[in-house]
Amino acid sequence: MIQIHMAGLTDPGRMRVKNEDNIATWPEGGLAVLADGMGGHQAGEVASRIAVDIITGHFMDVFARKKRKEGAPNPIGTDDITNAVQAANSAIFETARSQPDFVGMGSTIVVAILREGRVAIGHVGDSRLYRFRRGRLKQLTQDHSVVQELVSRGVYTAEEARVSVGKNLVTRALGVDPTVEVDVSMQETEDGDLYLLCSDGLNDVVNDTEIERILAQSDQALDTTVGILVSLANQRGGPDNISVILIKVSAPDKPPKQQPSSDAADDEDEFRIDRHDTFVVDDGK
Repeated sequence: MIQIHMAGLTDPGRMRVKNEDNIATWPEGGLAVLADGMGGHQAGEVASRIAVDIITGHFMDVFARKKRKEGAPNPIGTDDITNAVQAANSAIFETARSQPDFVGMGSTIVVAILREGRVAIGHVGDSRLYRFRRGRLKQLTQDHSVVQELVSRGVYTAEEARVSVGKNLVTRALGVDPTVEVDVSMQETEDGDLYLLCSDGLNDVVNDTEIERILAQSDQALDTTVGILVSLANQRGGPDNISVILIKVSAPDKPPKQQPSSDAADDEDEFRIDRHDTFVVDDGK
């Protein structure tokens, strides 16, 4: 049986007063969720928090029901992700419709669930999921953005897209319409895989080659690697909120290095979700 280890960090960046990103990890359930909110006032923060809360709550309920059925495997599937994301979309949409302060709010979402040698992935918007395997980085999601559509049509190169003025214009988001199309996929995992979930506050200023180089330093603790990525984005100006989750897949006899926890007893709670409220990385500036 494989082991799954996770580390996450969210940071407001250097240019934003508020952090509208929200993330959560549940290593025991193999679940990671990352949302990047948008909207005036505090609406973006509200939308992303609703998304994370609804999706984590959905899977905790599903896993708890399955656990009570003796011998039943914990579920993993693209339908599970689609249902959870649709529930989050409905909750954000209804909240925005019923409360004037939240009109126009929305959120991206990227979800990963690792169980039984597979990873199920779902996303809406331009938050990303990458896989680092055998020294190579591969993006497993495709942005729902105006710039990505232009890249797909051959109008822009990938490098031109990175510096485009309209690179943050998404074509799909949670909460905009009563329902949303969710892109889902299923992949086989391998021993040693690293999965990276991130908001565009990272990949807008740190390119894939740089991310690959940092992830190649596999002798580091996950917390350390996450901190390096966030710190580098801040060194590049930190123009947006930055959120990063790293997931390590390893054989039982090869656990990744972990920084010591101040609350080891909590790790034994199978239904504990780490909400990863705002942390600030000190990069020496």
